[in-house]
Amino acid sequence: MIKDTLDEAKKAMEKAIVALRRELSKVRTGRASVSLLDDVRVDYYGTPSPLSQVATLSVPEARMITVQPWEKSLLPEIEKAIYKSDLGLTPSSDGEIIRIGIPALTEERRKEMVKLVKSKCEDARISIRNARREANDLLKSLEKDKEITEDDLKRSEKSCQELTDKFVKLSEEVVAEKEQELMEV
Repeated sequence: MIKDTLDEAKKAMEKAIVALRRELSKVRTGRASVSLLDDVRVDYYGTPSPLSQVATLSVPEARMITVQPWEKSLLPEIEKAIYKSDLGLTPSSDGEIIRIGIPALTEERRKEMVKLVKSKCEDARISIRNARREANDLLKSLEKDKEITEDDLKRSEKSCQELTDKFVKLSEEVVAEKEQELMEV
C-alpha cells in the first residue's frame, strides 16, 4: 500500500514535469521550432484542426518555419490562423508554401519571457507539492486505520519528501535550461 501510494505520487510528479516541458516548448526563444505552432487550429472544412494535421511543418534554418499545406486551398486559412494565434508571427505566402520568419527577441521581451517561464515553473512546483500532500494524506489515513505503523508513516513521509525534492530540483533545472536558451543572443 505504501509503495502504491508513493508510485502514484511519483507518476503525478512526472506528469507535472512533462506538462512543464510541454508548456516551455511553446515559449518563443527567437529560434524557430515547430512546437510554437502546436496550438494553432485551422478551419478545415468546418472543423478546427491542428495545423500539423493539414500541413507539413519544417525548420529549414534557425529563424524560419515553413508550412506546406497538403491542399493549396488551405493557404489563406492557415495564414489567418497564424495571424490570430497571438504568437506575434507574420506569415508570408508565395502561393505554394508559407514562410514564417522568427524575429530576434528584444532584451525587454526576453525578460518578460523569463518571468513567464518562472511562473510556469512555480505552477509545476505547486503540482508536485499537491501530489506530495495527497500522498501524505493517504498515508496518514492508512496509519489512522491501523493499516501501517507510525514508523512506517514517518519513513514513507520522508521518502515522499525526498521524491518531492528531486522533482522540484528537476523542474528548476528544466527552467534554468530554458532561461539560458532565452537569454542567448
